[in-house]
Amino acid sequence: MTERRPVEYCSDSEDLFGDYDSILEDSSLLAKLDVAEQNERQRAANHLDSLTDSIMDEFREEPFEDLPASQLQFQQHITEGAKRSRQMDKNQTSTPCQSVSRTAEARLETNTQGDGRRSSRVRRSMADLLKKTMLENAAAPVKVSRTAELKEAVVSEEISVALQAMETISPETTDLGPFFGLPSKVKELMHKLRGIQNLYEWQETCLNLDCVQQRKNLIYSLPTSGGKTLVAEILILRELLCRKKDCLLVLPYISLVQEKVRGLASFGLELDFMVEEYAGSKGKFPPVKRRNNRSLYIATIEKAHSLVNSLIETSRLENLGLVVVDELHMLGDGSRGAVIEMTLSKVQYMSKTTQIIGMSATLGNIKDLQTFLRAENYTSDFRPVQLREYVKLSDSIYEVDPKEENCFRFSRLLSFKYSSAMQKMDPDHIIALVTEVIPTHSCLVFCPTKKNCENVAGMICRYLREEFLKHRENEKAVLLQELRDSGSGSVCPVLRRTVPYGVAYHHSGLTSEERKLVEEAYSSGVLCLLTCTSTLAAGVNLPARRVILRSPYVATDFLKRSQYKQMVGRAGRAGIDSVGESILILQEKDKILAKELVCAPMENCYSNLMHDDGKGMLSLILSLVGLNISTSLQQIQEFLSGTLLFVQQKQLCVEKGLWDVTLQCVDMLKEKDLITIKVTGSNSPELQITRLGRAAYKGSVDLIHCDILYKDLSKGLEGLLLNSYLHLVYLVTPYDLIPQCNPDWMVYFRQFTLLSAAEQKMSAAIGVPESFVARKAAGQTVKKSVNLGVVRRMYLALVLFSLLKETNVWSVAERFQLSRGFLQTLLSSASAFCSCVLHFTEVPAPRSPEPLCQTWEWSY
Repeated sequence: MTERRPVEYCSDSEDLFGDYDSILEDSSLLAKLDVAEQNERQRAANHLDSLTDSIMDEFREEPFEDLPASQLQFQQHITEGAKRSRQMDKNQTSTPCQSVSRTAEARLETNTQGDGRRSSRVRRSMADLLKKTMLENAAAPVKVSRTAELKEAVVSEEISVALQAMETISPETTDLGPFFGLPSKVKELMHKLRGIQNLYEWQETCLNLDCVQQRKNLIYSLPTSGGKTLVAEILILRELLCRKKDCLLVLPYISLVQEKVRGLASFGLELDFMVEEYAGSKGKFPPVKRRNNRSLYIATIEKAHSLVNSLIETSRLENLGLVVVDELHMLGDGSRGAVIEMTLSKVQYMSKTTQIIGMSATLGNIKDLQTFLRAENYTSDFRPVQLREYVKLSDSIYEVDPKEENCFRFSRLLSFKYSSAMQKMDPDHIIALVTEVIPTHSCLVFCPTKKNCENVAGMICRYLREEFLKHRENEKAVLLQELRDSGSGSVCPVLRRTVPYGVAYHHSGLTSEERKLVEEAYSSGVLCLLTCTSTLAAGVNLPARRVILRSPYVATDFLKRSQYKQMVGRAGRAGIDSVGESILILQEKDKILAKELVCAPMENCYSNLMHDDGKGMLSLILSLVGLNISTSLQQIQEFLSGTLLFVQQKQLCVEKGLWDVTLQCVDMLKEKDLITIKVTGSNSPELQITRLGRAAYKGSVDLIHCDILYKDLSKGLEGLLLNSYLHLVYLVTPYDLIPQCNPDWMVYFRQFTLLSAAEQKMSAAIGVPESFVARKAAGQTVKKSVNLGVVRRMYLALVLFSLLKETNVWSVAERFQLSRGFLQTLLSSASAFCSCVLHFTEVPAPRSPEPLCQTWEWSY
């Protein structure tokens, strides 16, 4: 029976390559190996010399004359070192085969002199040597070519020189590169796309500030039309192109976001970065993560907050290199100011590398904002066009002069001759004021209400001379046709009458298409006068030679100084006008208030986290817990120490301290079942978010409405109408517009009767029975209590349902007796709220991988 050999295992160091004894039995093979080694040694030496020469010749031919002096010196040092290295290499070998052959030869010669023959010991040592050498070669790092090493050294030197330059920048340094640290192509694009050849002196000074170069936070304040936005855009481009970081630009209104997206899209195409719009229903959460391209997010205030939340949740906030906030003084603007404060506080707390730049109007307490943002401040009173402010009392014009005792200095009397009929129609002499500048120059007339805008435009055209009709007549005819096309054959009667005179109105009652056409026509000079509401001053940039304030009121509220400055700041077009004028029309009863308005110091800006019964504070704490930023009372207190509210707590937290307010908000969130408190072994209890709380902050749903929304969705699951979209439309009708809805009960009843039996049944199920609508239409008293909020929301749902079926805004607006602008606002708001509801329903149930939205899809 054959003896079984024991099993042999292959180790990493000994038997990885097997037994080489069999091939070494042949002595002729060893002789051939010796000859091959000698030939390889000679060939490799010759090849190394030629290779080194060719590499250095090729490298010497590269154009170094364009390099900076420091880099030229560095290149000469590299070349001399390479020559010395090549001289030394002539006497050395660098290939593994040569080192192996030399070692093998030495060992073989020693063995030959010892006994004169090749024994099995020689064969075994040769096999071991080959194994060892092959293992060493396999573990050795791959050598980089000399060309790659030299080029990498030059690039490293460039980076080193750039970093040293940035570290040694002084206040006197004005040249950071071809165009403020940016490629010369950016300057060419500024000239080509914007017509900008040179920057204002203040802009150069601001860009050269030490704090800007060291990437510290900055707040800069200038009058309206001073050129603040251009500085921000240069800083954004520097962050995108030089530091390869994403940027966020926060603007207050959707129209501004859309305008800025159009303005920067061409720069994105030329300079290879993405421009992404986050406004209304647009914007993806979390944003698309791109490997190479960087993104500029242009967002409204609310969308910017949601974007920052999503970046924190996905641990991507560090990729955001710069946040720019336009109209930073809106921190003091109610609930929207609270959202700005929450956004900036989270950015500062969660990312130590993100720079914050704020553009603000001049404020009385700018130091508070500096402390909040840990920022430097730059202020200038520069205006490219001189502004002269006037007020009008009766038929007299007074110039605003703070040096005067009464703040007003008499300037002139109006010389326009009025008939008795004209005086009755135009007691404020608006026609006299506008005809002094139009049609040669442009004019804006700010009115207190939307209806007043239309009335004033019609009144002005009624008394304009016929020669106004001939001014750019053909272009105005084209504009009217474009307005007609945008309205599917319909055009506003007021615009039809005023456009031929070069006059139009501008307010939220216009559709977005109409607004765009009117703005473009005004910018090009086809229209010379716009009657508008105060929103135009804070919106798109439409300057004028003369700005007239029809009244010191916005609706029934007296103007704030910041609003007044924003309106009059539109006077004067850079590069066109040498001077800008503003005229505030006053009644005698408003004279004292007007004096304070035009001459008082600038207003202060205060935190609004406590606005509307602390709604902002509640929302902030909920999101802190949901994002795991703060999960204990101590951590919440630490976060709040970085807010504007903390800076101003002595003025704002008088009755209750900030800590007491925090505890009260936590208790309220617990009562609403938005968070729970878990007692652990530590001293501080742990705060945890509930499913409803997570849905509320993920969907950016107002905490006032989250309970109602959840109940509406839950009730909808019990009996969702399947053969009509009306129920789904009702569920995504926004709550925010309900207070603005005043139903026409006859229209309501007429539209209700057009519904199918199933749709009427659904309406009754949610709380709007036909009997209630019929009684209201007949003017009868309704004894049964009905939730009027639900009734108004159902009316808005019927409007949306009609738009869904017809898509013609004009016919639907006429049917429901609503303005077409309100319809478009309703449609846009419903689209945005639909996105919120979607995110609200995506939160999975406990111990269930299936989110609520999938349950909805299954039910439908």
